[in-house]
Amino acid sequence: MVRSIATIVIVDVAAPLVSYSLLRSAGMTAVTALLLSGVFPALSVIIGAIRHRRLEVVGALVLAGIAVGAVLGLVSHSARLLLAEGSVPTVIFGVACLGSLWAPRPLMFGFALEFTGPDTAKGREMTRLWQYEGYRRVFRTITAVWGTAFLLEAALRVVIVYNTPAGTALATSKVMPFLWLAVLSAWTVAYGAHRKKKGERMAAISEAPGPRPAPPLSPETTHTAERTAPGTHNHSPARP
Repeated sequence: MVRSIATIVIVDVAAPLVSYSLLRSAGMTAVTALLLSGVFPALSVIIGAIRHRRLEVVGALVLAGIAVGAVLGLVSHSARLLLAEGSVPTVIFGVACLGSLWAPRPLMFGFALEFTGPDTAKGREMTRLWQYEGYRRVFRTITAVWGTAFLLEAALRVVIVYNTPAGTALATSKVMPFLWLAVLSAWTVAYGAHRKKKGERMAAISEAPGPRPAPPLSPETTHTAERTAPGTHNHSPARP
């Protein structure tokens, strides 16, 4: 985990910011400096795909955003449009989350199952629990919150891009996604723990022993009770 965090901080945040500052100091235009600084995140995604022999969804979205931004930057020569296109993967992911709410399984459940491992004991337990409506509702809520939050983040980044200098916008676009992910991850863990405790309390209440109904009386017992009940006469009928 420490190695992964260090890689993200160095390759995805520090390297683009330092390279942009150095390239601008060397006299390059903002568009050229932004395009060259985007090489580091792209290389990180490509190297990861080669190492794991597959391109993950997030990596594909990052590469798509870099490619679209590079094309628009070269065509329009606008640094702000180039930076704004960095929000494209965020918008795509947010729309995909909200759209998956109508699918048999929402997107965040698929990510959680893939991260846990479908063939592990916990993965099989997640698959088994999917039959319960309360469990499905939890993941639909998480998916809805993540989708809405990603769309809000994309809108906020566009506002910052068009109202701040290119250097500030670049720094914000590199740092904000990780802060956003940290907040969403913390909320997801807290929400999941809350729902789990609530489910355990409800299960404990439903399984708690309660007063059991008395067994039905036999006809002989009922007859004896009627004869010995208060206010009744315990006399045998007179013989003829």
